[in-house]
Amino acid sequence: MGFDAYKVVLYRNQPDGWVAEIPAIPGCHALMATREEALDELASVFTLISEEYRERNQPLPADTTEIVHA
Repeated sequence: MGFDAYKVVLYRNQPDGWVAEIPAIPGCHALMATREEALDELASVFTLISEEYRERNQPLPADTTEIVHA
């Protein structure tokens, strides 16, 4: 599964900064100063985590995230 197969949650971290995360994958999150930086960093974190799963011959977790209020 690729990055685009997962739901991303993006929210403001007060007072400064943004958090981007993929809730379905433990540890897959990024905290940066801007939304764009957080999303870019999240993509890099996802790549690192997916490589670790591949090295262990394990599939990435399925995305079971539901959007209930947006």
